[in-house]
Amino acid sequence: MCGGGEVEDSSAATKEGEETKYGNSREYDPTFNGPIKKRGCTDVICCILFVICIAGMVVVGVLAYQNGDPKLLLYPSDSNGSLCGYGDYLDRPNLFFFDLVDCAKVGPAIVTNGCPTKQICVTSCPTEYWTWYVQYGLEQIADGLGTSVATARRETGRQNMTCEKGVDPLGNPYATAAGLKQLIDDELCASYTYPQAPVLGRCLPSFLSEIVDTTQNLVGQVAGANESEIRDASNNTVTLGNLIDGSGFVTKLLEARDYGEKILGDLENSKWFILGGMILAMIVAFIWIVLMRWIAGIIVWFTIAAFFGLFGFCCYYSYDTYYSMKNLNTTGEFIFTTDLTYYLSLKETWLAFGCTSATILTILLLIILFLRKRILLAIALIKEGSRAIGMMMFTLIWPIWPFLLEISLLAYWGTTCVYLASSTKKVYQATNSSVLDSNETFHFQGTTSAPVDILAIPCDAAGVNSTLGVVCSFVENDILSYTIYLQIYMLFMFFWVMNWIIGFGQMVLAGAFASYYWAFDKKEHMPVFPILGSVGRTLLYHTGSIAFGALIIAIIQIIRVGLEYLDAKLKGAENPVAKFLLKCLKCCFWCLEKFMKMINKNAYILIAIYGKNFCTAAKDAFFLIMRNIVRVAVIDKVTDFLMFISKLVIVGTMIGLSFYFFSPTIPNRPTFIEDVSPSDLNFYFIPIIVIGVGSYIVASVFFSVYGMAVDTLFLCFLEDLERNDGSVEKPYYMNKELKDLVGKKNAKPKEIEMDKKG
Repeated sequence: MCGGGEVEDSSAATKEGEETKYGNSREYDPTFNGPIKKRGCTDVICCILFVICIAGMVVVGVLAYQNGDPKLLLYPSDSNGSLCGYGDYLDRPNLFFFDLVDCAKVGPAIVTNGCPTKQICVTSCPTEYWTWYVQYGLEQIADGLGTSVATARRETGRQNMTCEKGVDPLGNPYATAAGLKQLIDDELCASYTYPQAPVLGRCLPSFLSEIVDTTQNLVGQVAGANESEIRDASNNTVTLGNLIDGSGFVTKLLEARDYGEKILGDLENSKWFILGGMILAMIVAFIWIVLMRWIAGIIVWFTIAAFFGLFGFCCYYSYDTYYSMKNLNTTGEFIFTTDLTYYLSLKETWLAFGCTSATILTILLLIILFLRKRILLAIALIKEGSRAIGMMMFTLIWPIWPFLLEISLLAYWGTTCVYLASSTKKVYQATNSSVLDSNETFHFQGTTSAPVDILAIPCDAAGVNSTLGVVCSFVENDILSYTIYLQIYMLFMFFWVMNWIIGFGQMVLAGAFASYYWAFDKKEHMPVFPILGSVGRTLLYHTGSIAFGALIIAIIQIIRVGLEYLDAKLKGAENPVAKFLLKCLKCCFWCLEKFMKMINKNAYILIAIYGKNFCTAAKDAFFLIMRNIVRVAVIDKVTDFLMFISKLVIVGTMIGLSFYFFSPTIPNRPTFIEDVSPSDLNFYFIPIIVIGVGSYIVASVFFSVYGMAVDTLFLCFLEDLERNDGSVEKPYYMNKELKDLVGKKNAKPKEIEMDKKG
């Protein structure tokens, strides 16, 4: 395998029509000269089902738009279900929590309506410390004095109260000290306040660092306070620890928001440079592809040599650094830290780098030694793919259209899910405690009938139930019960349609590249518009076949989502057997998804060529692969590996250029770069990461076309070997380089013209 000679598999040596355990080899067809024109619709039932399910998506969208209200997700709502900052509460954009300590019981629910305390919409968050316990005592003293000082003292304290809309704590009937207590007992006003600031429309502590640093109770900072503690509405002590517990999640939220604001600021300051980096990545990828058209072998071997040099240098440098540190006897106790420079100061880190680099270097060396001829065949296929793309340049921009379809699907699915998530109904409950006895039961007015559970009293709207004489109050916005099933349906349809779009793009490219391969004379026999012709055949005849393959992948993916959900639910479980089985299932379905995607791609290629249904094409593709399993296993993976190297080269080039441009630590940079590069970045590596990720996406889009070209040409190459023998009647369609690599040639036709005399 590593010597000269033919690159021939025994599995591929079957003669035309010869039957093997993997089916018959492809027979010669004198009328075949590329993707057949006369074909019929395939997998019609699946096509009809697919269209019906898409119609179902539209129906779900309409239903969601009718019942949903995204404002419920955008605006906070108070305990009465009113939206803060919207409608009647337009002038009250912030949500205030009466007792933030209660929020500690539910953790992250502090930023939702789930916090079990009274919540109201306020114009602005409180900025002063205030407690009813101190103010109540002061007002009792002032009432006893009966002087104007009492009124002044009362009004000075009460103006710091935070109350519901329409409640005036300074007016009647709450002007007395007893009225103050009534305001607190009826939950019309908060029992205590402290400085807060709006975060995501919620009033949250604005001086967390001040709270943590102080060692005294907040009441010491309340104007006129002479008590030693703050009390809530139930006369319980509110300590420093309570507020810290209630604000623990808030602290993390504020820290995350701070980092988020800095990152968004960096992206804003460098957005034009990032856009320029994306354009440059496209140019580099296009140049790389153009170069591969003529000197694919040089580029591939140069890339492999570059990898050898890179890992060889890494191996040398890592071991050299390790032995240098070892000689210095730099030892110490290992500590865990987020400072990456600490790990670089450890000799064990460089030993790990050296071992990893040496292992990768050895693997690459073995691949080159044993698969050299296979790499040459892969290079020949890449060259042929380059020629095919060169004759059909529009194939490079074809991925734009599936990408736009994917973006449209994502936008529709995301919008529908948001409306579904906001499809709620208001829930009300009888809350008039004055009519309840000790057993939490209610007696009908004017009757001695048996007690009735208050939870059973119907409340369809806020207000007084005149029949039963109780007050119905808003409890929560309850999500409609059926929306969870619609969400599952929309997720499944998202997978199905997304995989259909991917399959559609693959089949269109396969049809175009197959028409190139099976054109005996590329200049004369190539169709004028191969992409448009392939689009027409695919949409008109094979929508159902693509839907069939996409359905299989979608079912596997929805099962994987279910397994991930179960895994999340079992994180705290102590059953190791259940965890092990779940891990095995996740691994098996991951492998099954990868396998089916490979089968689908090859089936789409044969459908694009022969126009058969999905099952027949999948079977033929599988048998064709199995008849040439060694070639497929080696050539396909070597080609994918070389494509991956090409992507890494492009991404590495862009990251290197970006680092040189953005990093302020690079010495002796040219003056024009120093003047142009942004200097006010909080994290200079943020635009570098974005450009790196974007460059990989751009390279993947370009090389996805290349990969489809190589896959299509490879299957056509295998079929060419089976159906033809190089005779005048059955000539090979492959180019001369491929024929030389596999030791084949076409026979020359005999001269039928008589020699002309001079």
